[in-house]
Amino acid sequence: MSEVMAPEETRTGTRLQAKNITIGYDSRIISDGLTLDIPDGKFTVIVGPNACGKSTLLRALSRLLAPSSGEVLLDGKAIAGYPAKQVARQLGLLPQSSIAPDGIRVADLVARGRFPHQNLIRQWTREDEAAVVEAMAATGVGELSGRLVDELSGGQRQRVWMAMLLAQQTELMLLDEPTTYLDIAYQVDLLELCTELNRDAGRTLVAVLHDLNHAFRYADHIIAMKAGRVVAQGSPADIVTADMVHEVFGLPCRIIDDPETGTPLVIPLARKGDAARFTTH
Repeated sequence: MSEVMAPEETRTGTRLQAKNITIGYDSRIISDGLTLDIPDGKFTVIVGPNACGKSTLLRALSRLLAPSSGEVLLDGKAIAGYPAKQVARQLGLLPQSSIAPDGIRVADLVARGRFPHQNLIRQWTREDEAAVVEAMAATGVGELSGRLVDELSGGQRQRVWMAMLLAQQTELMLLDEPTTYLDIAYQVDLLELCTELNRDAGRTLVAVLHDLNHAFRYADHIIAMKAGRVVAQGSPADIVTADMVHEVFGLPCRIIDDPETGTPLVIPLARKGDAARFTTH
C-alpha cells in the first residue's frame, strides 16, 4: 500500500467531541453520560470486549446514531446541525459491514467516495479521477478496478471499501474493525497505511480493533471501554498494564516490550494444564 495525498487543510484544536451523550438502541442504553475528546492529529484506537459500546460510540461520532441526550460536536458545533454533505467532506466512516449495490464494479464503488465533493455546478473532474486512482493504488485494488464487487473475496471487498473512504479525502476518518476478513499481511499493510495517513498526511483516525497487540503497536491514543464507559485512555505506554487488560477483558496476562517497536505486547498467561504440557516438550 502506498502513500496518499494529504487533506487540503489542517486545523488545530479538538475537532470531534462527545459531550455527556446517552446512546443505545430503542430502550436499551449502551452508554450513559459519556464524555470524551478525540485528539486531533492522532491515531486513536478503541478497544474493549464484545458488546461494550465501541461500535455504538463510533456510530454516534459519525452521526449515524443520534444520542438520546447530550451531543456530538464537530468543530465546536452540534454535528446534527450540519448539512449531510458538509459532514461527509470532513468526516468519513468505514462501517463494520457494508453492502454494495448489485452489479457495481470496483472503480465505480470507489468513485462514490467523491460524491460529497460534487454538486450541480461541480461535476466529475480530474481531481476526482486522481483521488480514485490514488486510493485504489494505496489499498492495492487497482488491478481489480473492472471486477464486480460481488465477485470479490471478503478481504478484497474490505480493501475496496477502504479505497472508497480514502477517495473521500476527509480529515477525520472513523474505521469500525477495518482489518475484518483480511489475512495477516493485509492487516499489517492496512495499519501501516493508517499510520501514513496520520503521520505523513496529518489526518485524524479513530479505529475499533479487536487485536490488542495491533492496537498497542499502531495507536498514539487508546480508549479502553467496558460496559459502555471509558475505563482508561491515553498513550499505550502510559496506560497499558496487566491490571488494565485484566480489568477490561478479564484476561490474566503479562505485558512485555515488543522486540520490534518497544510498544506494549500482551502475553496471555498459560493455564496450569498448558504450562505442564509446554514443559514436557
